[in-house]
Amino acid sequence: MGKNYVDIENDRGETLRYRKHAKGRGLIAHGAKVHATATIEAGAYVEPGVQIAAGAHVGAGAWIEADAVIGPEAQIAPHAHVGRHAAIGAGARIGVRTQVGRDAQVAAASLIGDDVTIGDGERVATDRRGLWLAA
Repeated sequence: MGKNYVDIENDRGETLRYRKHAKGRGLIAHGAKVHATATIEAGAYVEPGVQIAAGAHVGAGAWIEADAVIGPEAQIAPHAHVGRHAAIGAGARIGVRTQVGRDAQVAAASLIGDDVTIGDGERVATDRRGLWLAA
């Protein structure tokens, strides 16, 4: 059986240790809290301080930056990027290659399409079809 962790050096020369999540084999940094029922697919990175709730799904190649919060049953599609301190509400869906900026908030049950960029600090809410609602 192979080792269940990987050491990676960041831009500042610090070495961070990531463990492989039991459900999906994605990499979880020391200090992140990921519920046992969440799925983190292989190739996804979850940075320190992140909180991922029950039933959430993070797709392959996605990157969840430090101190972000992913709500229950939220879906983060492959190659999406969730910025530092961002919050994704319960049941929200983030599309493929979508960028969620630093400190941004996506409301519960929102549907964000593919290749969308949500700016730093922006607050977004959509209806069930993905039409953006007035803030």
